[in-house]
Amino acid sequence: MKLKNKVAFVTGGTSGIGLETAKLFQAEGAHVVLVGSNEARLAAAGEELKGKALLVRADIRKVADIERAVEETRARFGHIDVVFANAGATTVAPLEAVTEEYVADNLALNFTGTFFTIQKTAPIIAQGGSIIVTTSFLNTIGYPGLSILAATKAATRSLVRTLGAELAPRGIRVNAVSPGAIATPFYSKMGLPDDVLSQVASGITEKIGLKRFGEPVELAKTVLFLASDDSSYTTGAELVVDGGLTQF
Repeated sequence: MKLKNKVAFVTGGTSGIGLETAKLFQAEGAHVVLVGSNEARLAAAGEELKGKALLVRADIRKVADIERAVEETRARFGHIDVVFANAGATTVAPLEAVTEEYVADNLALNFTGTFFTIQKTAPIIAQGGSIIVTTSFLNTIGYPGLSILAATKAATRSLVRTLGAELAPRGIRVNAVSPGAIATPFYSKMGLPDDVLSQVASGITEKIGLKRFGEPVELAKTVLFLASDDSSYTTGAELVVDGGLTQF
């Protein structure tokens, strides 16, 4: 097993990519710490993980919550080997609809939450540990109505390089996985009516080289690669998993 007895700290792990990754980590021998803000979804995810994961209810927009989640992890396991900073969400907002509050909320969830997740876990990450950040295909293309999300994801891509350089002396690798269009609840939370969401999905599918949305488990396998010793000489990188959406 690729993560036997490793401790894996996963944010945004109650559905989609995060949950599939947590399940795969567990199947590969890891002790999983699952962090989520919704109590009901956290409990449901815990059941899917056979009741063996440490469940921590925390809002990564609040630094105190992150600190508490890390302290609970330290108290249970003493250290962390893998961090998957995956939490993130947004709603569609064209230029004229963006408000100061909207920007602040997106920054807190999609950028500063990621930064402080790394900052607060770093002191107890073991030598040779791995940090994986979820970025987005929006790093490289422009999509109307998602300017703030794209900007925050581009910022997290930068963090992978800068914090990777800072943590390299400790042998800690920092990498990113960049999902394209993936069949997860993420899209249903963007505030679009069902008919519009269907049109958007059809339009994106036409642009994907493989002509389909990806499955969460396909992302999870890439995250496992970055978490394990299979990627022991990979750091500062962003692995794109988008079916060719940004490549062709």
